[in-house]
Amino acid sequence: MIPMTDKLFADSVSKVGGNDVNLNLSGRGIETMYRLNVGGPEINPNEDSDYWRAWDVDSGYMITANAGSEINNSSNVTYASTNDSSVAPLLVYETARSMSNTQVLEKRFNMSWRFEVDPDFDYLVRLHFCELVFDKPSLRIFRIYINNRTAANNYDLFVKAGGMNKAYHQDYFDAVSSKIDTLWIQLGPDTAAGASGTDALLNGLEIFKLSRNGNLAHVQRYNSTKSSSHASRFWVLWVGIAAGVATVAILAVAVTRVCCFCKKRGKESGDTKNNSNAGWRPLFLNGSILNSSANAKRSSRLQNLNGSMASTGVGRQFTLAEIRAATNNFDESLVIGVGGFGKVFKGEIGDGTLAAIKRANPQSEQGLAEFHTEIEMLSKLRHRHLVSMIGFCDEQNEMILVYEYMANGTLRSHLFGNDVPPLTWKQRLEACIGAARGLHYLHTGAERGIIHRDVKTTNILLDENFVAKMSDFGLSRAGPSLEHTHVSTAVKGSFGYLDPEYFRRQQLTEKSDVYSFGVVLFEVVCARAVINPSLPKEQINLAEWAMKWQRQKSLETIIDPHLRGNYSAESMEKFGEIAEKCLADEGKNRPTMGDVLWHLEYVLQLHKAWIGSNTTDNSFSSSQALRDLEVKEAENRPFDGNSGLGASNSHVPPPPAAF
Repeated sequence: MIPMTDKLFADSVSKVGGNDVNLNLSGRGIETMYRLNVGGPEINPNEDSDYWRAWDVDSGYMITANAGSEINNSSNVTYASTNDSSVAPLLVYETARSMSNTQVLEKRFNMSWRFEVDPDFDYLVRLHFCELVFDKPSLRIFRIYINNRTAANNYDLFVKAGGMNKAYHQDYFDAVSSKIDTLWIQLGPDTAAGASGTDALLNGLEIFKLSRNGNLAHVQRYNSTKSSSHASRFWVLWVGIAAGVATVAILAVAVTRVCCFCKKRGKESGDTKNNSNAGWRPLFLNGSILNSSANAKRSSRLQNLNGSMASTGVGRQFTLAEIRAATNNFDESLVIGVGGFGKVFKGEIGDGTLAAIKRANPQSEQGLAEFHTEIEMLSKLRHRHLVSMIGFCDEQNEMILVYEYMANGTLRSHLFGNDVPPLTWKQRLEACIGAARGLHYLHTGAERGIIHRDVKTTNILLDENFVAKMSDFGLSRAGPSLEHTHVSTAVKGSFGYLDPEYFRRQQLTEKSDVYSFGVVLFEVVCARAVINPSLPKEQINLAEWAMKWQRQKSLETIIDPHLRGNYSAESMEKFGEIAEKCLADEGKNRPTMGDVLWHLEYVLQLHKAWIGSNTTDNSFSSSQALRDLEVKEAENRPFDGNSGLGASNSHVPPPPAAF
């Protein structure tokens, strides 16, 4: 026990999402839940001379540890107020964590901490700040979020603390309902403030639980009937005892019978035990269980003349011998892709068909989880613009998937970094449309929809006719049910394509795929990497760089030089508008993939009409050419005697409505 002074807590603090609130601590119990030295080492009690408090490191509570980088400055740090000397030791303020992506012009990702708390209590969140870098105001302005609500906007740390190297703290009050058992603290840049050095910084963090009725104990609630008579409890007790005795007797009989059965089976299967390996977890697919040991006997019965086995909805079951023959015993020269799951080989299966053969690495737990997800997804997905699976192999501790071979590789390989002919504007539009069709099917083709979660140009593959298909469903998730708007899940994806709203809130929706697809659109038209640290600061992040020019209606300034003079200006303008809509900060303001698909098809028709008119009169616009093309097609149609009009089967869509 230590004495409490009046200097530790103010009577009135800011309430999250509202006005100030009076704490009235004299009538409340208070418990320290967490005390962290953010960005610095652990502080032992003997280093906090006033109250002997222990300060833990914060990295274990961060959602993404590398979202914030550690900084320190031990020189000349003083308290902003002389009354704050007991609030925290100066050691807390000499280290901090600031955002890692400081080289990106428009920083939209937050530093996030997650804490488990007791529901149905009030909480006081104390944030410790000290500006260690900037010596002027308006150079670090950020937002503070607590439990996904804004606690502070336009937070200028230099102004709040009264200068550089000034130790300062800010308290916030938040009431947690009985249905919530986590507390999120998030800091991110306030992009609306327009600060040239906008960034977020935090030195320390404390969370205090406040009682509502003088009691700090958390009682786990259970549903129970209101009947509590002694006779009822006595009767229930005896019924429970009787049921327990009966259950034990039944289990004893069952165990005896199972043991006898296992002994008998062991004698029959002793000669095949050396062929089994239990290194893989079983896969449950549409009611089937797939693993090498469980299917050994079934496989022998299903062996056909070609040495392969027909199996479940995932397609043909290959023997390991067939896979080795197809890949020349996994020849490294045939590797066409590498990922967290393992490697992808180009192979030729027995009938001469080329295939992509994905061999999982059993040592990669993350890869295995994604591998299982991909099998589950592909077992129930079939669409022209999704890469299809031919079959699998699960012998001898191997887990191998066999896909259709995509002769022209990834979309990215045809945009930059490879010595292949650049795609025309028409080919790029068709590839985007194909990918959009695949994503639209994922979002709408199942009862709850499927969110891809890793949309990028390396996951868009092109076949021999340059037809685009979505691939790699290892991170995919089923969409929210009808009564929910999102899926709460840990953030996964690829940096540069990741939806910032999903990153901030950990709430996944189909609109997260739409954001990623918007980045793909800009990558297609600019033909450069989405993140390139070697470029000047304002150009590192493609989405931000392209959005800057798109908002100025000057996207043509930064497009791929191979496209210049070979595209319709109107089609490029519409294309840029689609990408801009996809990259809206809030998911509710983004179009659906169905809307994106419709508008992309219109852009393609604009370009085709421009190509058709380009040889006659270049002064015509694409939309004029579209109208002329429709009239010409109608005039060339046979006369329809019933209607007296030229019957038109034109597939040119009308101009779509605005988003």
